[in-house]
Amino acid sequence: MRWWKWTAIILIAVLACGYGALSYMMGGPRDVYGFLRYALPQWRDGKLKLGDTAPNVRLLALDGQTTFHLSDRIGQRPLVLVFGSYT
Repeated sequence: MRWWKWTAIILIAVLACGYGALSYMMGGPRDVYGFLRYALPQWRDGKLKLGDTAPNVRLLALDGQTTFHLSDRIGQRPLVLVFGSYT
C-alpha cells in the first residue's frame, strides 16, 4: 500500500513540473489551459503536400467585417496570409 502513495506523489510532481514548464514556455497558465482545452482536441495532421492547391476557405478581411473566399483573390494580386496573434 505504501508504494501506491509514492507512485501517486511522483506522478503529481511530474504533472506539476510539466504544467509549470509549459506555462513558462507558452507565456502563462491561462495559455496552457487554453491550449489543452481548445487546440489540443482539434489538432490533426493536414493532408496538403507541397505544390497542392490551397483549400477554398472563407476569410475575414482587415476591416473585420468583410468576408471573402480564398479562390476569389488567388491570381489577381499577391496575397499574404498571416496566421498568428500579435496581442
